[in-house]
Amino acid sequence: MTEGEEHAPGRLNGSGPVAIIDIGSNSVRLVVYERMSRSPMPLFNEKELAGLGRGVATTGRLNEDAVQAALAAIRRFVGLCGQMRVKTIHVLATAAAREATNGPSFLDEVETITGAPVSLLSGREEARLSAMGVLSGIHKPNGIAGDLGGGSLEVVDIVGQEVGIGETFPLGGLRLEEASEKTLKKAAAIAAEALTRSTVLPKGQGRPFYAIGGTWRSLARLHMRQKGYPLHIMHEYAIPADEALDFCRMVARRDAESLDSIEAVSKSRRNLLPYGAIVLEQVIRAMKPSEIILSALGVREGLLYDLLDAETRAIDPLIAASEELAILRSRSPVHARELGPWTAQAMSAMGYEESDDEARLRIAACLLADIGWRGHPDYRGEQSLNLISHGAFVGIDHPGRAYLALATYYRHEGLADEHISSRIRELASTRLMERARALGAAFRVAFLVSGAMGGIIPQTRIEARGDQLTLVLPEDRAILAGTRLGRRVAQLAKLAGMKPAIVLE
Repeated sequence: MTEGEEHAPGRLNGSGPVAIIDIGSNSVRLVVYERMSRSPMPLFNEKELAGLGRGVATTGRLNEDAVQAALAAIRRFVGLCGQMRVKTIHVLATAAAREATNGPSFLDEVETITGAPVSLLSGREEARLSAMGVLSGIHKPNGIAGDLGGGSLEVVDIVGQEVGIGETFPLGGLRLEEASEKTLKKAAAIAAEALTRSTVLPKGQGRPFYAIGGTWRSLARLHMRQKGYPLHIMHEYAIPADEALDFCRMVARRDAESLDSIEAVSKSRRNLLPYGAIVLEQVIRAMKPSEIILSALGVREGLLYDLLDAETRAIDPLIAASEELAILRSRSPVHARELGPWTAQAMSAMGYEESDDEARLRIAACLLADIGWRGHPDYRGEQSLNLISHGAFVGIDHPGRAYLALATYYRHEGLADEHISSRIRELASTRLMERARALGAAFRVAFLVSGAMGGIIPQTRIEARGDQLTLVLPEDRAILAGTRLGRRVAQLAKLAGMKPAIVLE
């Protein structure tokens, strides 16, 4: 630890903070990440809506007031990076700086201020990094990614780890507002005509469309609020394509201030909301996707993912984030890891078959099972449920979040669920609900045996012996076999329709 640095047990510093200054057509943003990792955690996030792209379509130049606002924000960002002891600053610039005649001189000033080279992304490179952001944050993606900024829309095909060649269209919110002379009907015609030339979108028929960008996040936030959705988590929020089409048509044809729950959208975003809705409507018409899935990760996270070595990129981001939280908050990270193979054995003995995706969710739940131990005993279940369901995880959809949260809730509170919000339960399928309850019951046995300390659980096992679900303890742990443990084993066996037993071996 160098002079002036503080010891912060709540942080995993590793290689030290890394910053990205993202110079977009609408906003200039600083994000400082805790460290380079498979699941990077933002330490600090701030944006300035400078509007650099406003006027570029008509004048060909960056507006001078916008330039000064952007440079002032970047000076502040550099100062903050110094205070946070950032090790590396990456600077990205996109459509506005790329297309304006005075873009090069503006970027020269940016390099002088930051002391770092500016990566001026082409439309194709911007599409590629957006796709890398989706790869970094969505488990096994298979669809079309679209990143809508202030100046342009980039689309690219993703199948597994394969990223296709991207396309870019001048359909960003600011650009479309100017090109249409603020006439929404004309904006729809411009968007429809542009997207008829896409060779990427038709490949996505029947597959998800991964929507990236602040305007589309605002659109989804409005939809979420109108639906009374129980989780205010944007990443992997999914909307069926037909419903998204109707919603976009409604937003594009109504005055923004008259929309129900418009207060969910910041005032600075509302003027571009109809244009974002228009573009998404035309994307849906051109692509015919199965659903719209929001990705909170885009170009910035794509850059960090691109910088990782192949071995680190191959790590599951959900497991990585869960392991980090176990290190920071559980009584024994070793015990959290040991629960994985132990519960696999228990679930098998109970007759629960698991898919690969269900197994990874169970392993994540094991890593998170003890992160609420510092809470008051009467509220550990509720606090853990809230912490997990609203956690900054990636690589997991909303039903998966509900499963993780419920398994940990049952571990603390028992298997009665009358105090759980029915809306959280609605997010999980019947199959996931059943497995969350079984896993919670298995946790209740494991923690009573181990006292949440490592090295004990591997000496024990749960196995099926005929119609008996049997907890096997080593003879030197015979003292653990008390009445309370017997009740926990009986509760676990009842879920499997089996008789309970505890044996010494």
